[in-house]
Formats: sequence, structure tokens, C-alpha cells
Amino acid sequence: MDKSYMDSVQNALVHTYNPAPVILEYGKGAYLYDTEGKAYLDFAAGYAVNSLGYGNKEWNEALKSQIDKLAHTSNLYYHTRTKEAAEALKRVSGMDRIFFCNSGGEAVEGALKASRKYAYTKKSGRFEWIAMEESFHGRGFGSVSVTGHKAYQEPFEPLVPGVKFAKLNDLDSVKALVTDRTCAIIVEPVQGEGGINVATEEFMKGIRKICDENVILMICDEVQCGMGRTGSFFAWQEYGVRPDIMTMAKAIGSGFPVGAFAMTEKVAEYSLAPGDHGTTYGGGPLACAAVAKTVEIFEEKHIPEHVKEIGAYLKKQLEELAKKHDCILACKGKGLMQGIQLSISPAEVTKKALEKGLLLISAGSDVIRFVPPLIITEKEVDELIRILDEILE
Repeated sequence: MDKSYMDSVQNALVHTYNPAPVILEYGKGAYLYDTEGKAYLDFAAGYAVNSLGYGNKEWNEALKSQIDKLAHTSNLYYHTRTKEAAEALKRVSGMDRIFFCNSGGEAVEGALKASRKYAYTKKSGRFEWIAMEESFHGRGFGSVSVTGHKAYQEPFEPLVPGVKFAKLNDLDSVKALVTDRTCAIIVEPVQGEGGINVATEEFMKGIRKICDENVILMICDEVQCGMGRTGSFFAWQEYGVRPDIMTMAKAIGSGFPVGAFAMTEKVAEYSLAPGDHGTTYGGGPLACAAVAKTVEIFEEKHIPEHVKEIGAYLKKQLEELAKKHDCILACKGKGLMQGIQLSISPAEVTKKALEKGLLLISAGSDVIRFVPPLIITEKEVDELIRILDEILE
């Protein structure tokens, strides 16, 4: 590690991150390489972003080709990639309308505004949201207000009013909070930052029923668990429900910064109108090229189906590892969004993993999460298990 380089970067940036002591230079497949040529097996994927791994030639060429044509226009004008990207996301999500933005946090902000505007247009007098404990939706004022972690909220209070918190997989706790002021219920089908907590089918269908019976909108936050990560294009598709509004980001661009929120025709008709919401860079030519090519590759290579297969293998191997190590208290997750709950410090595990050439990230206070590129094979899973086995001895 070049310590002088690290120090100069730290001195130039606002200190809001604690980066690992490594300087990365390039990637290939499921591996990243530092400036000294050391390889790191990546089971973090840039926080579940790099769905196609590194160095995918088709994706790279799509962006190289686009940057030679057009990089930015603003949303006052359509460009040739707009329709291609929007229709691709509509096709795989089953939603009706798409709004492009730059990140997951922005997507959540837009979804919250759309739900309140829907209530305003309907003259219902509704303005409150129900969110889930242990949830994470972003760091904007709206998105952090519906995030169920006090640690993220307290330094920035007072937050956006009108938010109540229920317990994931506890329908009674949701029902107890519903009033004639509730405009929407927001839920992650799989909580990522909160500790890889998976919503049950009964819970998701119950939320849909509550919303239908009380004229409430259902918002699914699929920023982390969406775009193939659980074995379907979007996690809610496995539950037999359809949200009114959905957020997405991370993997939809496979490394390019892009987010979006989608809605049904019903919501679109009665919510956002010109001037209600906007973005300078959202839906730009480069972002749309990244989205369109990502979806195309996912469909051609049957990425969600691959995730189901390799995700099942990863889950089985983690469960076998848990039998050998008492410090593993539980295995949980879906597809290639898995986690192990530990009785020891996740920070120590991630530190030792880095030394052995494995990139990991934690979730919650006691979980290691595994969100690798969706292209990984059994070989990479076996390497992961081998390194974890050595670390946990």
C-alpha cells in the first residue's frame, strides 16, 4: 500500500468513509487487482452494484460507443437511448412507467414524493408512511426518515414528519399503525443493510391486502435486492404481489451510477406532473446505454436463472460451514444476497479476509453479507468458503 497516496486522498476528501488500506487499479470477472498486482475475490461487488463483474466486453463497448456520440443532454430532450432503456426496465419489471435518476437514494425520494402527490391529487388528506424497523432506504432527508435505524437518523433530526415503523414479517404491527392518514407502506423484500432479513410470502401478500383494502400505496424498495440478485429480475416477483411503486438502482447499470423508480399506470395518472420532480443528469445517454445493455445481457445469458442455481449452491456451502464453526449463529438470504450472523466481530472477519485476498462487507451489527457479481461460479464460491474456513478457525 502506498501510504502517502492514501494520506493525500484522505486530506482531499470530507472524511465520511473508512476505506480499506488497498488501492485498486482494475478488475476482471469476479476479481479486483490492486496497484501491486494482488488479486481480490470480490464478494461485495461495490455494494451489490457490479452485477456483470468486471471487464464485460459487451457492456464496455456499449458505453465506449455511446460516449463518442453523446454524453449528456438534460431531460428537456429525448435521446436515442431513452426509449431503449425505459422499455427494457418496463419489460423485466412488469411496471408501467419509469423515472430515471442517479442513485437508489434519489429513487426513494422520488417514490415518496409520488406517493404523497397521489394522495394530494386524490384529495384524500393522507400524508403518512409506514416503514420497517431495521430498514435502509438512503441518506437524503426523505429516505433517511423512512430508514429504521436511529444511528442514521439522530444527527439530522428533526426529520420529515409522518413516518411510523412496523416490524418486518409482523403483519399485526403494520395493521396497528394504519390510519386514514396513511398514504403508503414502504418495504424491502430483502433488507440488505439491516442484516439480510428476508420478508415472508405471507407478509408481502398481507401488505398488499392491507394496501388494497385501505387505499394505500405499496412501495417496494429493490435498490439492493432487485435486478436478478435473488433469482428473479425483482424480488417482489417471487411473492405473487405487484407494488404500486418500485425503486431500483445499483445492479441495473452494472457499475454505472443510475437509479430509477417505476410505477403503475394508476399511480402515474394521479401523481407526478411536469415540474413536480426532476433531475439534471438522470436518464442521460450513458446511463441509459448502461441500463439497456445490462438488461440485454441478463436476458441473453439468463442471469436470474444462473443466480438461482449458484445462489442455492452458496447457501448450501455456507450452511455446511456453519456446522463446523460455532461462531456462525445463522445463515440467511435469497439467491446471491446471503449472510451469516456471527457471535464474533464482523469487522475482524472482513479485515482478515482482505489480507487473504477476499473482499467482504458487513450488514447490521453482526452479519457478513455476500453480494458478489451475479456471474460467479461454483469455483469462486468454493474459494470463498475455503478462505472463510481458515479465518474462522
